[in-house]
Amino acid sequence: MQGETSRTGLPTVFVRLAGCPLRCRWCDTTYSFQGGETVTLSALLARVADFGVPNVCVTGGEPLAQKNCLPLLVALADAGYSVSLETSGALDVSAVDPRVSRIVDIKPPGSGEAERNRWENLAYLGAHDEIKFVLADREDYEWARAILLEKRLAERVPVLLSPVQGELPPAQLAEWILADRLPVRMQVQLHKILWGNTPGK
Repeated sequence: MQGETSRTGLPTVFVRLAGCPLRCRWCDTTYSFQGGETVTLSALLARVADFGVPNVCVTGGEPLAQKNCLPLLVALADAGYSVSLETSGALDVSAVDPRVSRIVDIKPPGSGEAERNRWENLAYLGAHDEIKFVLADREDYEWARAILLEKRLAERVPVLLSPVQGELPPAQLAEWILADRLPVRMQVQLHKILWGNTPGK
């Protein structure tokens, strides 16, 4: 079940690629940094087809750190799936197949990785894509609000704000968004509400 983005609630096949060059302070998928298995493209497509659902999310770690991520995205789109890519935004998204919805996670100061944001990526995003800010506190919120307004993000791409679980109460984030009348969508992680912090859910 997709727990984030505007696709929240849709039955989804997740293809999680191992490895990530970032180390965000609140990462909840550290198990994906190493390990995994090597799978041929044809075998992976067969696994995806076995689930019988139209939505596929390629995620990580940082999926674009894998050299074969781009051909995988093309193959999934060619097979007729509605494909989304969850990426940190630290790597170039310009070569991603335009049929794929790029979900770019812009890192605020609280993540410890704000200097890794690749601002050039913003030029490649449009209404088919989404930007996500995961926020730990008021400082992160004000930073994200400044970026949102300065770069006029909401005029070009849907913007999502999400609280770090266990650090920023969701109701507090909602109050800030309403008070500032921000043109964003707030999200919480549906999969954690349903299944807790179980890896792989």
